[in-house]
Amino acid sequence: MEELLEKLESKKKIYRIVLMTISIILSAILYNTFLLPLSLVTGGTPGIATITHYLYDINPALMLFLLSLACTILSFMYLGVRRTTGTIVASITYPLLVQLTSNLNGLINPEEIDILLMVLLAGILSGVANGLMYKSGYSNGGFPIVSQILYEKHNISISKSSLVINVTIVLIGAYFFGITNALYAIIFLYINNLVLDKVLLGISNNKAFYIITEEDEKVKEYIINTLHHNVTTFEVKGGYLDKKRQVILTVIPTREYYKATSSIKKIDKDAFFVATDSYTVEGAK
Repeated sequence: MEELLEKLESKKKIYRIVLMTISIILSAILYNTFLLPLSLVTGGTPGIATITHYLYDINPALMLFLLSLACTILSFMYLGVRRTTGTIVASITYPLLVQLTSNLNGLINPEEIDILLMVLLAGILSGVANGLMYKSGYSNGGFPIVSQILYEKHNISISKSSLVINVTIVLIGAYFFGITNALYAIIFLYINNLVLDKVLLGISNNKAFYIITEEDEKVKEYIINTLHHNVTTFEVKGGYLDKKRQVILTVIPTREYYKATSSIKKIDKDAFFVATDSYTVEGAK
């Protein structure tokens, strides 16, 4: 049994390392193919590397290495060896791969392809790369380490400090490269976050409906007999009228979403319902 567990753990570790490696390679290619040629400052250490490259002609890979090294040293000092170990590989490998793929800079000519399309594609690839890194359980180092330190030592929210750091870098980029580039950077970050969520959670195949209606029996009958899905009911109390109401909960395939919403409205035009993505459904008959 112990041998089996060790084998499973070993396979799991190899899988995580593969995910991390793919993420770093993809990130390096993305940087040299899209971000650097477009002078797109999207925050983080790559944003600083892009700014210093165009202003002072500093090798981006060198700047990335120096920034990662500084952040890693801070991590050793304030977070300890154990929590820093997971960031060392990415902190060293990413700048190295940026250097090895530097010949890709110029592969795509921004004058020949619509810049917005390039930004959208870059955002998608970045979301995939970051999603794979999160799924690997490792960290790509850089300024997120600073956010972790601020949280540990000064109880400053990681999300808030990360936002401040990245917004500051984007604004610096806007100052040197213009507001248009900053707007493209915002589009990039938005697409990146959308795709990142999809990589981590997957695409939702179902919708969970919470329905409050005066025609609850008719709605339940429609869901069970027409859509052929089960329902669960429970009582809630409204905060405004302080009145108990019955809530109908059901999970239906996403492809039936519009059919369900339009039919519920036909049954009760005043029905109140909330539909949310449902990524995992287990135990249903």
